[in-house]
Amino acid sequence: MSGSPHVIRGSVSLPEAELMWRFSRSSGPGGQHVNTSDSQVELRFDLGRTEALPEVWKERALERLGNRLVGGVVSVRSSEHRSQWRNRETALVRMASLLAEATAPPPRPRRATKIPRGINERRLRQKKQRAQTKRGRNGQDWA
Repeated sequence: MSGSPHVIRGSVSLPEAELMWRFSRSSGPGGQHVNTSDSQVELRFDLGRTEALPEVWKERALERLGNRLVGGVVSVRSSEHRSQWRNRETALVRMASLLAEATAPPPRPRRATKIPRGINERRLRQKKQRAQTKRGRNGQDWA
């Protein structure tokens, strides 16, 4: 691997010991090499049992990734590169970004604001002006 831990967010990163790798033959281009190498990569991370994530993040991720989980395990596949090493890198980046997105805090609720009276009055005035302009186009009083 690249040697550097794949950071999810802040000081939290994916622990190498908790990552489960599986390799298989990839479909797609590769020539004679394609039938002999296991270049497709499947990376699995047990979200239900991990101790690497803070408890709040873990709950958030389990809730948000519920439809992707199989027994608390989230998996990511990569097979677009011919090299297994590059597919491993791609899978790691995908997993880190997926977990970063799933553990992100919810957005702040929008505070409703009142539209200033002046803006509303100006809008209505412009509307009346436009209607007047259109009314003048009906051509009944043209000779």
